Amino acid sequence: MSADEIVDLYDEHGRVIGTAPRSRVRAENLRHGGTGVIVRDSAGRVFVHRRTVTKDVYPGLYDFCAGGVLQAGEHPDVAAAREVEEELGVSGVLLRRLGVAEYADAHTTYVAFLYDATYDGPLDLQPEEVESGEWLTLDELRARLSDPAWEFVPDSVALVGPHLDSLAGADGGSATEPGGRAARSH
Repeated sequence: MSADEIVDLYDEHGRVIGTAPRSRVRAENLRHGGTGVIVRDSAGRVFVHRRTVTKDVYPGLYDFCAGGVLQAGEHPDVAAAREVEEELGVSGVLLRRLGVAEYADAHTTYVAFLYDATYDGPLDLQPEEVESGEWLTLDELRARLSDPAWEFVPDSVALVGPHLDSLAGADGGSATEPGGRAARSH
């Protein structure tokens, strides 16, 4: 997504209230929509990656979610599928909705649409956004989250971190098929 790409703006109730260029959203820290997808393999390991130093928010930090900004008019399910494919090369998977939450700090303010996916295929890391990555067990991820040498993006930690325990063997939430169509609901 370029700095001039148009994104939806959200109010405090999670409703779209307008649009703005991504550059303005970042410069003024405007509330927008974003996605976060935690990718696990069938053994339950989580893919953890290091963001490139050229990222516009949290450069060079570690993350256990793939995701990004919703484009204007884009449905969150579609955006989540697009982002996980762009960043990690993950496609053709069911995305299970973990929920919707708010996140705000000095760098970004957004309505977060959160998902979980299981994927066992090859990864194709986008070099502009992902420097490197590895699969970690939940115990290994928890250990790194508590180790100050591993600096993680604060939004994933705040938004998805609380779901880590429930992900151990869980398959809850509603799911969407590739492309964002609802697949099933629990």
